[in-house]
Amino acid sequence: MRNKTFPKYKSKRNIKTSLYSANLKKHQHSMNIYKTLLLLITVLISAFCAAQENSKPLTVGKSDVLHSKILKEDRIINIYLPENYHESDTVKYPVIYILDGGIEEDFLHIAGIVRFNTQDWIGRFPRSIVVGIEGNTRRRDFTFAVSNTHFIEKEGFSKSSFPQYGGSEKYMDFIEKELQPYIAKTYKVQAKKTIIGESLAGLITTEILLKRPKLFDDYIIISPSLWWGDQLLLNDAENLLHKNLSKKVNVYLGVPNKEEDIKMYNESEMLQKLLKSNKNINLIFDYMPEELHSTVIHQSVYNAFKKLYPKTAYSK
Repeated sequence: MRNKTFPKYKSKRNIKTSLYSANLKKHQHSMNIYKTLLLLITVLISAFCAAQENSKPLTVGKSDVLHSKILKEDRIINIYLPENYHESDTVKYPVIYILDGGIEEDFLHIAGIVRFNTQDWIGRFPRSIVVGIEGNTRRRDFTFAVSNTHFIEKEGFSKSSFPQYGGSEKYMDFIEKELQPYIAKTYKVQAKKTIIGESLAGLITTEILLKRPKLFDDYIIISPSLWWGDQLLLNDAENLLHKNLSKKVNVYLGVPNKEEDIKMYNESEMLQKLLKSNKNINLIFDYMPEELHSTVIHQSVYNAFKKLYPKTAYSK
C-alpha cells in the first residue's frame, strides 16, 4: 500500500515546494521593485531639494502701500528700480509714472521697455525708476466732473458702467501732494519726470498737461478718451495752455487705426493741432494704422521713447 501511495505523497510535496518557490520568487521580485521605487523616490526628492537650494525668486520690482488722505484709501504703488540701484549711492534717477500701473495692467511690460532701452548697449536714455499706480478705480479717478452724463450713452456706453466719476481733481492732488513727495522722499530721484496714460488714463494725462503741466516734463498720451464731457477738455485746451504752460515740455501723442473709431481719431487730431500751435510744446504725433485701441499701448510706449530719444549708445 505504501509503495502505491508514496508517489502520490511525493507529488503533492513537490507541488507545494514548487508553489512555495514561485511565491518566494514573486515576493523577492516585489521587494526588488519596491526597493527600486524607493531608491527612485529618494533620488527624486534629493534632486528636488537640490533644485530648491539652487533656486531663488525672480524679482522684477516691489509694491508699496501708500495711504492717501486725499483719496481716503490705500493705493498700491509698484516700483521698478534700475539694476545696481543702491541706497548708499549718490546717483539719482529720472522717474517714469504709469497711471494704469498694476501688475495685471501695464507695469510689467512698460518696465521691460524701460529696462531694454537703458541697457548699456542701447543707452537710449538714463536708467530710470518706474512707478506704477494701480488703476483700481480708474473711471472715478481719470474723469473730470461734468454737469450731466447724457454723452455717455451717445458714446455707446451705459450710464451704469460709470457708477463713480468726476474724481480727476482729487487724483491730480494725490499725485502732486502725496505720491510725488513720497517717491522723492523714499527713493533716489532727480527732477525729470515722465507720465504715461492710455484711453481714460490718456484723458487725465491730457488734463494734467493742460491744467498742471509743471508736474511732468515728458507726456506720453495714447489713444485718449477725449469724448468725455462732450469734448469739454478739447474745447478748453487752448485757453488752459495759454494760462498754465510756462515751461518747455515734450508730448508724444499716439493714435491707433482711424477706421476702428473715426471719432476718437478726429478728436486726437484736434488735440494735435492745438498742441502743435504752442511754442512751449515739442510734439510728436504718431499714427499707427496697424494698431487697435486695445493693442496700441505697448507699441506706442516703445515708439515714444524711440522718438523722444532718437540717439542710442552706438548711434553715429
